[in-house]
Amino acid sequence: MVLVRWNDPFRDLETMRRQMDRLFDEMIRRDEEPPVNRGVDWIPAVELKDTPEALILKVEIPGVEKENLDVSVTRSAVQIAGEHRFENQDEAKGAVRTELRYGRFQRVIALPVPVAHDQSQADYRNGILVLTLPKAAEVKTQVFKPTLTEVAN
Repeated sequence: MVLVRWNDPFRDLETMRRQMDRLFDEMIRRDEEPPVNRGVDWIPAVELKDTPEALILKVEIPGVEKENLDVSVTRSAVQIAGEHRFENQDEAKGAVRTELRYGRFQRVIALPVPVAHDQSQADYRNGILVLTLPKAAEVKTQVFKPTLTEVAN
């Protein structure tokens, strides 16, 4: 039996970590379908803020007309769908490249606490949708009482 000395175990662990990262990256890319196949062309960015009285959800959807938005709120989630319509341009008018997002989008955001969905308010200005979602009454009045344990000296 030949005895092999393990000089640098941390280098081997780092190599294994990089290989695992590469493996997971490849698995994620393989699972992703092109957006066209899912019926969704892009997904808007969101920001969720938790205040004592409400959740404030901001959704970035520039260029989308209010009439092309569909917003649904339940006690536990918000669904936003719509479409940013492509403006027909041709190279003769000087448009040769576009990086703007066009097409259908949909996003479902799970909420961390139940909300009073029937009291939700929406404001859409400058491409930012702001939803104010008041917390459900049982969440606002919820009190946590920790169990007290005595520590022996």
